[in-house]
Amino acid sequence: MKKIVVVGSINMDLVTICERAPRGGETLLGKKFMQIPGGKGANQAVAMGKMKSPVSMLGKVGKEGMGDILLNSMKQNGVDVSNIEYCDEATGIAKIIVEENGQNRILVVPGANYEVDKLYIDKHLEVIKNSDIVVTQLEIPLETVKYTLQKAKEFGKITVLNPAPATKLDEDIISNSDYIIPNETELELLSGASITDENSVIEASKILLNKGVKGLIVTLGSKGCIFISKNEVKSFSAYKVKAIDTTAAGDSFIGGFINGLASGLNFDEAIDRGTKVAAISVTRIGAQTSIPTFEEVLNFKESII
Repeated sequence: MKKIVVVGSINMDLVTICERAPRGGETLLGKKFMQIPGGKGANQAVAMGKMKSPVSMLGKVGKEGMGDILLNSMKQNGVDVSNIEYCDEATGIAKIIVEENGQNRILVVPGANYEVDKLYIDKHLEVIKNSDIVVTQLEIPLETVKYTLQKAKEFGKITVLNPAPATKLDEDIISNSDYIIPNETELELLSGASITDENSVIEASKILLNKGVKGLIVTLGSKGCIFISKNEVKSFSAYKVKAIDTTAAGDSFIGGFINGLASGLNFDEAIDRGTKVAAISVTRIGAQTSIPTFEEVLNFKESII
């Protein structure tokens, strides 16, 4: 199986469950509050670890107790955390409001994640050299993302970018990404094209393919996803489940997909694996706490969820 390194964010999620999110100036009572390990980078790494991938994490946490909790969560779920460093900034947090219908609203305070700089990457280049697939997101500084992808391509690695949270990107970041996995909003920003339907998704994706990207998987929530390359366009349906919390659904999909890719599955099989991981995750509360094990994914049956 191919080795994976995830370079990205490590957050503590502060989750409030409520009937609905308050409007501006409004105060409502929540139903439940939880602290759950999260962060896009860590979530994706944990999803890969739970799927039995050989995965390492590069990132930073603060010196307070939350950092230790997050490292333990990753380690217990099969992620190599030996190269994660402590810093003087506070551990990153995400304030998450989950409504009864399963929709969520998220506000991220990066903290230690923004201390992941080029010097840190240089210090841990051997981890990238010793990996086959390099995965990153946008919850660490964009200059670090750019540098990481450049170094990974120099070393001949497969590079995967999840361009979230949505923002416009440097051309070098796009051209050094073999595969980009955006949602519709993120694809709009990356391409500069308006997304209104499946055809516009395909046309916007072609703009990025012309910049050197090998393929895109555009996630469409409950509608599934579309894979677009220069030679192929293929739609994949989502599995029908009762969603109670969509937090980390995209991260779960990416973790499952990369696991499939690293395991030698073809693209259709890898995307189906990612779709199953995401389907199970939305039936549970939280980020890393919602991600299924390898056995649960292998035994997944749409009708029993």
